[in-house]
Amino acid sequence: MKESMLNQIMALKNASLKDIKAKYATLFGQEKPCSNNKVFLWRKIAWRLQESECGGLATETQSHINALIERYDPVNNKMFRPQQNTSRDKAGRRDRRLPIPGAIIRKEYKGKILEVKVLERGFEYEGQAYRTLSAVAKAVTGAHWNGHLFFKT
Repeated sequence: MKESMLNQIMALKNASLKDIKAKYATLFGQEKPCSNNKVFLWRKIAWRLQESECGGLATETQSHINALIERYDPVNNKMFRPQQNTSRDKAGRRDRRLPIPGAIIRKEYKGKILEVKVLERGFEYEGQAYRTLSAVAKAVTGAHWNGHLFFKT
C-alpha cells in the first residue's frame, strides 16, 4: 500500500499545475489552493497523502508543538516583537541588521582578526566602548566607513 502512495506522489511531480491544483482541492477541500507554486503544492499533497496513509501526529505531540509555538514563535508571538513605544526616540531602538547583544562580529582586516562585541547600547572593541559600528570602523582604519558595509552586517 505504501508503494502506491509513493507512485501517486511521484506521478504528481511531473503533472501539470492544473492537475496538481485539482488533487490539492480534493485532498484539502479547498476550491483555490493557497499558492500557485507547483513544487510547494506538490509537497503539501505529498505530506497529506503520507499523513492519511501513516497517520498524523499524536494529539499529545501536537499540543506540545502548539505550546512551543505559542511560547517561542518570534513571528507571531508578541513577546518577541519590538516594543512599539512612541515616547522612545530613534536612538533607543535596536537596528535589525545587528546581531543580538553579546554577539561577536568578526572581520579579517589587513591580516588581523577584528572582534567587536555587540552591547545593548553600542559596541566594544579592544576594551573600548563605541556608540556606533562606524566609529569602530574609523578607529580601526583611520578613515570614515559605513560600519555595516565595513563589517558586512
